Amino acid sequence: MSHRSRGSRVRQHLHCDSCYSRRCRARVEPSASCALVPCRLLCGAVFHLCKEEDHLLLCPNVRVPCLNAEYGCPVQLPRSSQAAHLQVCPASVVCCSMEWLRWPVDDTNPNNFNAMQDNMMKERETHGEALDVAMALVDQSDLYARLKMKPLYPELMEEEEDIKEESREEIAVGGVQDQNPSEDLPVSSMAENHAAEETAQSVTQPPVINMEKYNLFEMMFSMERGACAVAQENLENPKQKQKLAVEGSSQKAPEQEQQDTTSPRSCPPPDTSKTGLAPWQEGVLERLGQELTPQEYNMYVVHHGRMLLAFGQIEACTSREKDFVYGSLEPIAVQTLRSFKVPVSYRYKRRVHLNETAARVQTEHQSVDTSDLGASEEDWFVDEDEATLLGYAEMAVMGHKISETKGADGLYVDLGTQTHSFRTAPFKQRTTLAEVMADRPQKLLLQLQAETVNSRNNRASCAFTFLCGHTFHRREFATHFRNVHSDIQMCLSEWFEQQCPLAYLGCTYRQRRFHPSTQKATVTYNQQLRCFNLRPDVLPSLDGKAGAGEDRLSSLPYEVLCHMASFLDSQSLSQLALVSRLMRQVCSSLLQDRGMVTLRWERTSSSHGRAKWKSKPVWEFSHLFSAVDSWNMADMPPISAHLKVCPFYQKTEQKERVALPCISEKQQKSLNGQSLLNHFTGQRGQQ
Repeated sequence: MSHRSRGSRVRQHLHCDSCYSRRCRARVEPSASCALVPCRLLCGAVFHLCKEEDHLLLCPNVRVPCLNAEYGCPVQLPRSSQAAHLQVCPASVVCCSMEWLRWPVDDTNPNNFNAMQDNMMKERETHGEALDVAMALVDQSDLYARLKMKPLYPELMEEEEDIKEESREEIAVGGVQDQNPSEDLPVSSMAENHAAEETAQSVTQPPVINMEKYNLFEMMFSMERGACAVAQENLENPKQKQKLAVEGSSQKAPEQEQQDTTSPRSCPPPDTSKTGLAPWQEGVLERLGQELTPQEYNMYVVHHGRMLLAFGQIEACTSREKDFVYGSLEPIAVQTLRSFKVPVSYRYKRRVHLNETAARVQTEHQSVDTSDLGASEEDWFVDEDEATLLGYAEMAVMGHKISETKGADGLYVDLGTQTHSFRTAPFKQRTTLAEVMADRPQKLLLQLQAETVNSRNNRASCAFTFLCGHTFHRREFATHFRNVHSDIQMCLSEWFEQQCPLAYLGCTYRQRRFHPSTQKATVTYNQQLRCFNLRPDVLPSLDGKAGAGEDRLSSLPYEVLCHMASFLDSQSLSQLALVSRLMRQVCSSLLQDRGMVTLRWERTSSSHGRAKWKSKPVWEFSHLFSAVDSWNMADMPPISAHLKVCPFYQKTEQKERVALPCISEKQQKSLNGQSLLNHFTGQRGQQ
């Protein structure tokens, strides 16, 4: 109920303020009550005419914006339909938070698949990529982009120039700041039809003064300037001059203070060190207590408390002689105290091992250099990616860096050094592993098996944690999680995609065992979109292409194309919109019913040069393929049929006899003479 309407009814309609009857028969009087009227929107409510404005705030038939209007939903609907609309609201989206761990390959494990991974990287262009290999490559590119070189190799960083420090000083003094933002976020909108993409150009713009910081600094020194102005007015007053002359005769002449050249209005030349109102002038609190009110006096002390304390005007819980004053600091000698003492009962008992009592080869101490190892200079260099992954894996699993200093107890401290020799060193301060490995041939250094549950560390703070991060409509999220994460990703190795049993030797043969029960389609992985999709098995005669590159599909009427597009899933619509402008218009007609709207943030610069972030709604389709309720086994030969032709399957035939261990000739004869019949007949004869 609005306060304005309630106040007007209290003054004019006293009866209507407390009347809620649908059958009110009170007489209509201008100052007491008004007539009963039904709702104009036919909701069935009956109320006094003066309450019509308040009723519109609760009427279920009033058209109001969607609850997600601030997130981009443009729908206007009756208030009673808001709850039901949330199920199909295009702004009701969910971001998938599925996480998994993928560790680096372990070279010390004899049963690893390093040979198979190397062969897969060589044959991926000819035979295609497997699903787990494609996912591992995408996770590896994401990992390289967020691993920085500085935390592991601070000694291999380039020395920073003094440009940043000078720029910070300029910002602090004059508020200088670069107006050109460093990065721009790319935004793709389905609703807006952009013919061409604009290329970003780096234009050097002159620095501008940040007025907000300049005004802040001016406000900080406004109190000092005001004190100087009050002192000048007191000197111009003849009565105040006589009072100051009497006070000046009984005090010593103070030293003259330098004038403040930074303020636009400086103090007058006469000596006011003991008569002014500045915090550094002696006796300022006594003079302010006589001229200012208690409230103004307290405000002055609060604003200038530190300066008054620094110049000895107020006491810091001590006497004036023992007060701490800035400017009289003296160095204090550093005193070290060893508080740890070895207990008297401590006796070091050296454990004697067996190898120490045996005869030992005579040795001698000799200095050894790296050149004595017989290795060339090329062998000193190591790969940046392998060393960096090993260092971050040590931090994730063990919680510390490699060869980190560690105190065992009060007596012993473990010291370790780890040197690295890289061809690309030294690195810049913000260099990532992706920038270092940009021009190198791609290698797969992560394991193909992903972990979803791990008790060794926290996944949120682990560098080897990967997030799905795709956005879906709320009604599509359950299908995405069931088909993608539960059916495909978690059952990928050895179940959804079966590999050769000799894969640890380097065999790259694989077969995908499942396909959707409703259609013949193959599961593939798109590395650009970073999602799974279904590729239907279409006959060559139905591919929609004619001779000489003619497109038969675009020649159909627009209404027919819209009807055909309505049967596609969201991921197919997002890819169809990239084919041509006609297909983009066809897919845009389905955005209101099949699409979703999200907020994309763009970085812009204000007039003062400060970077700001602004959001704008963007319409798009999700990356969800057609829902699969059940999967069927593909019609293909078993994996044992591949072993007959597998190049890594080598037979070993043993033609010579091999004697069984621990069986002599006498035991062999006794075993040959024994039988079940002789066993029972022998026991019966003994009885």
